[in-house]
Amino acid sequence: MPQTPHIEKHFTSGEIVRDTVIGMADGLTVPFALAAGLSGVLVSTGIIVTAGLAEIVAGSIAMGLGGYLAGKSDVEHYDSEYQRELYEIEEMLQHEKDEVMEILEEYGLTKGESLPIVESLAKRPADFADFMMRFELGLEKPDAKRALKSGATIGGAYIFGGLIPLAPYIIFDGVQTALLWSVVVTVIALFIFGYVKGTFTGTTPFKSAMQTCLIGSVAAATAFFVARAIGG
Repeated sequence: MPQTPHIEKHFTSGEIVRDTVIGMADGLTVPFALAAGLSGVLVSTGIIVTAGLAEIVAGSIAMGLGGYLAGKSDVEHYDSEYQRELYEIEEMLQHEKDEVMEILEEYGLTKGESLPIVESLAKRPADFADFMMRFELGLEKPDAKRALKSGATIGGAYIFGGLIPLAPYIIFDGVQTALLWSVVVTVIALFIFGYVKGTFTGTTPFKSAMQTCLIGSVAAATAFFVARAIGG
């Protein structure tokens, strides 16, 4: 009787989600807090929009550059460790073979079962090094294009998130009206963002949404009242 092939479905875009979360989280909260703080002392939405756009540009560049450098560092670190493993396999083969034996024994394999695997890997230095990178060091080979993708994703998400709290100041002339609408749309956006983040990261979506809303709201409220207190 024919059987339907089993197809495993795993979420494989974790890095993209992580970068989007990083960019959106800061993009929603930092410009939101800045606009709210300026609303406590300014009466011109034009100045707030100018300051907000400047912050979004600077923030997206800084965040994007940070993501790019982090991704590039991961690639360089992996390459450095890989070359080290190749050197150790060439110069200290028996020591490396003993380490593989220990790793396999941790997974329940006996010495007799492990020996053919070890000897097979010893004949293939590149595969041997890959094995050690994954099972000894716990490192996965990063995508060579990861750095650029990470920087672009984080920077783009920051811009998208930052424009949400700033949009009411672009639409409305009155600062207080713009502030009110900024609070409404940003809290809704924070809730949706937190819920989606929770869904992808495996945490309770509603709990994640409430935490995200709370953090963004506290940041904005603090900025508002501090600016109001300083500005008199």
